[in-house]
Amino acid sequence: MSDSAADPTVLPQPPKNPLGQELDPKEVFDLIRGIHDPEYPNTLEELNIVKPEFIKVNNQRRCITIQFTPTIPHCTMCMLIGLCIKTRLDRSLPMKYKSHIFITPGTHEDADAVNKQLDDKERVAAALENPRLRQVVDKSLIYCDAPEGAPAKPAAEAEPKSEAPAS
Repeated sequence: MSDSAADPTVLPQPPKNPLGQELDPKEVFDLIRGIHDPEYPNTLEELNIVKPEFIKVNNQRRCITIQFTPTIPHCTMCMLIGLCIKTRLDRSLPMKYKSHIFITPGTHEDADAVNKQLDDKERVAAALENPRLRQVVDKSLIYCDAPEGAPAKPAAEAEPKSEAPAS
């Protein structure tokens, strides 16, 4: 037999990554676009907080870099938004990629401090151990996987119901 597959000296070539697929910025954007802002009833995409052109993927190094833009220069939710993005990536990526989440330069007063916290693995882990913060992050992520065409939020949450007057 001259079949090279049966020849023990011919080793198969390893795939470029263990799952045989590579990520691109569009796929990463699709993962994070539906995250709801912790303060507003809109997604990060709707508020222009995340944009595909601010996502970079390096498949060889398994590294994703995302810049996001807070809605205002003194946004108090930017750390929480960064935690939501980081958590979504950690829960959703097909393999272990390292994510770097940063505020777009010049768009926030405390960008350096927030960026430092978001890039510190221990601080992120400690923040997510806080039950209240974890609840806010989970609530922001709950509708990320809604099927195409489904409402982003159930009608009961989208508009508060008014109670009928007592007769």
